Amino acid sequence: MKLFIHDGTVVNSDSTKKSDVLIEDGIIAGVGSGLHVPDDCRKINAEGLLVMPGGIDPHTHLEMPVGDISTADNFENGGKAALAGGT
Repeated sequence: MKLFIHDGTVVNSDSTKKSDVLIEDGIIAGVGSGLHVPDDCRKINAEGLLVMPGGIDPHTHLEMPVGDISTADNFENGGKAALAGGT
């Protein structure tokens, strides 16, 4: 699958600027402007939105009790989601 996210504000660890992101087969293939975009790419207009390519959420709550219930994700499915590249 190919995905092109355009006209968003890309937030990286060292900068924030209006840019485009090209993703091919689940891997970031390019960040910038003037990227070569294949015809078979799914395109998403991110104008006015923040785009965080490769973002990782290091603070998660798995099996966390909240009153008399707990969060939906447990360590097994949360771990599988992380291994599959989920945030």
